[in-house]
Amino acid sequence: MKRWCLRELEGWKANPNRKPLLLLGARQVGKTWLMQEFGKQHYRNVAYIRFDKDAAMRQSFEQDYDIRRLLNTIHLRTGVALIPGETLIILDEIQECAGALTSLKYFCEEAREHHIMAAGSLLGLEENIGTGFPVGKVDRVYMYPMSFTEFLDAVGYGQYVELLRSRDWGMISLFGSKLEELLRYYYYVGGMPAAVAEYVRSGDMQAVRRLQNNLLADYRVDFRKHATAAETHLITQVWDSLPEQLAQENKRFVHAAVGEGVRAPMLRGPIRWLDDAAMVQVVPRVKKPELPLSAYQDGAFKMFFLDVGLLAAKCKLKASVILEQNSIFGQYKGALTEQYVQQQLRTDCGIAPFYWAAERAQAEVDFLVETEGGIVPMEVKAERNLRAKSLQSFCKRYQYPMAVRLSMSSYEVNPIETSGKHRYTLVDMPLYAVVALPDEVEAQMSVR
Repeated sequence: MKRWCLRELEGWKANPNRKPLLLLGARQVGKTWLMQEFGKQHYRNVAYIRFDKDAAMRQSFEQDYDIRRLLNTIHLRTGVALIPGETLIILDEIQECAGALTSLKYFCEEAREHHIMAAGSLLGLEENIGTGFPVGKVDRVYMYPMSFTEFLDAVGYGQYVELLRSRDWGMISLFGSKLEELLRYYYYVGGMPAAVAEYVRSGDMQAVRRLQNNLLADYRVDFRKHATAAETHLITQVWDSLPEQLAQENKRFVHAAVGEGVRAPMLRGPIRWLDDAAMVQVVPRVKKPELPLSAYQDGAFKMFFLDVGLLAAKCKLKASVILEQNSIFGQYKGALTEQYVQQQLRTDCGIAPFYWAAERAQAEVDFLVETEGGIVPMEVKAERNLRAKSLQSFCKRYQYPMAVRLSMSSYEVNPIETSGKHRYTLVDMPLYAVVALPDEVEAQMSVR
């Protein structure tokens, strides 16, 4: 399978000012595989250390930060010659050795010529913040579950990826039915590499679901491993409340819906814990849609799962329900669709979205994204229902020149005139083409 963030690693290797790199992401998103694959493709040698299974190396890194001694220890342990520029040193599961994490600072200061990459559970890494974490001495790359385009490539439809990126909408529409079908499969399988690999290998949806349920069970074990008993209870309550919260029309996270007697102050720590561990994605609400959006957050937010397939598993949705568009799917199709869109914005577009809602929740815009041309409001529709009153109200109120609507409908661009004589351009894009969003927005902005 191909992972697009391999390009970020290639950029890191080519950078003469590179620092040791931390590959960050939730458990089981493919960090170890990516590092090893990158090493095979771009280096003559790979020296691989895994701290959770090597007590001797943990002891060596906890001893001191003599870089010459540590490099010699790595060489002796792996049997690999550590040649600057030709050898990639991989320090995996680094959260299991605080000394190894701190050593990255000294590798940066004293041995920049060596190419060093580290990865580990964000849960463990967060526990070391403030206790030797190499602040300012590492480069970071964030890794997410596989995007829809990575899924297309993995299941043998890589030709569609370039087609979607080309924005040849006439040609794309010819293959729209197949892309819709593949998108519904992605809603079920999601982007966790093990689930995608199982689907590619066997095509057995039940095997995929068993694997997803095992992953969800493993995450619950992580709650107990990295949090106190009191924290674990609240973390689990937040985690378990998400499917029901996302099934509501207004997907704003409601603290009181987590459990009886639960109040917002009690959940700040558990929510931050889940967010820090990349097990959820938080989309903040802004009170004013102006640049930079991060300056206008008002404390409310939506909270999504790390992966659309895991959300489908958590909701116990059967493959037949999703793929055949059974009416039972109706309650959750909005949840899965918004989950999918925000996930693709992060993975395929490199955009962390926000959202906007009017006072008293009279109107809401599903997502706001910052682009080179400015802020773009986005409405998300699960099917072909193209009513977008909130979007029109928003564009009129704030005099926005352009908006995007994602749905199962085909590509179309229309000028819209509101009741107040304000004109804006509405770009309809199919849900399976989120990857083309940045280039499409830039193209429409240049026309204006």
